[in-house]
Amino acid sequence: MPTRRPSSPRAHAGTPGRGNAFARVLEIGRTLTGVEEAAAWGQPALKANGKTIACMAAHPSAEPDSLIVMMPVADRDALVEEAPETYYLKPHYVGHPCVLVRLNRIQPDALRDLLAGAQRQASARKRASRTVRRRS
Repeated sequence: MPTRRPSSPRAHAGTPGRGNAFARVLEIGRTLTGVEEAAAWGQPALKANGKTIACMAAHPSAEPDSLIVMMPVADRDALVEEAPETYYLKPHYVGHPCVLVRLNRIQPDALRDLLAGAQRQASARKRASRTVRRRS
């Protein structure tokens, strides 16, 4: 019986390179309060308070083994300008508050800082959404 091949290696989290690259992300994510392993857009991801904070890039324009990390656009733009060998964008992602990260280029402490920042941002958004405005 023939083995069924995936239609696209980008669409499957089980692709050898993807799993190995995400292992570092997952290891750090497990140390952050309220962060859980999940899936987003068919890719392995981390979520905090039900919000995706990071996931493997699924769009064909992204380089292999790239991670999407959610962050404010101004912070993203500063990272891309400061270290374009590690952080980058493709047109598909420009309108979204995230940055693409080359996992083979980022140092573990910098990856931890990015993920912790995304986790804090997700927590802050949840607290802000709980605030009830009173009508005058």
